[in-house]
Amino acid sequence: MPKFECQVCSIEFDVPQAALDKFAGWEPKYCRDHSPKKSASPKKKKKRAAGGGGRGGAKREENLTREEVLAKYHDGPQTGVFTDGSASPNPGPGGWGMVWVEDGEIRAEAHGEDPDTTNNRMELRALIEAFKVLPADGEYKVHTDSRLCVDTITKWAAGWARNGWKRKTGPIKNLELVQELYELARKRPNCKLEWIAAHSGYRWNEYADSLATAWMRGEL
Repeated sequence: MPKFECQVCSIEFDVPQAALDKFAGWEPKYCRDHSPKKSASPKKKKKRAAGGGGRGGAKREENLTREEVLAKYHDGPQTGVFTDGSASPNPGPGGWGMVWVEDGEIRAEAHGEDPDTTNNRMELRALIEAFKVLPADGEYKVHTDSRLCVDTITKWAAGWARNGWKRKTGPIKNLELVQELYELARKRPNCKLEWIAAHSGYRWNEYADSLATAWMRGEL
């Protein structure tokens, strides 16, 4: 079945060809879990109405500066590498950010922007820059809120490499970035790529988001 990429969580999802044929010109943008048509349960609606969200009250991109993030958030892992990337609109201008911390102290951080990009390209770029700063013999957790990036590197890339960087379902999107990240991760076998929920109120995840959105504010 044809595959599409959710604009919310970046997971690839299938849509039956019959459904595509029924609605000519329709290009699905959301997976089942993030479809705007999916009704929320009464419990979830009540929580949203009350302003509830994830851990620490974070539920969406707030576009905070680094200083504001550090003042507002304190929870979450205090050691590891945290990355984020986005484009607004998608595709469109975007940015990426990464921060490496140990026991709550920043070891390294970086950020960048691109005038014409996509969410996934910025997520990949953030991870590439993160792995670049880590020593080959290091043992760290590298966090990303992109399940697609995690699955790409931990589940699929090895098979694509064995097959000459080809897959049966069609061309590999952002191939040059996937190849670069896979090689960096392969040379750091003890650095584990892990998914972390976006905007969950974790201090350093929110900090990485701040770096990735600095281009919107024109300041860090």
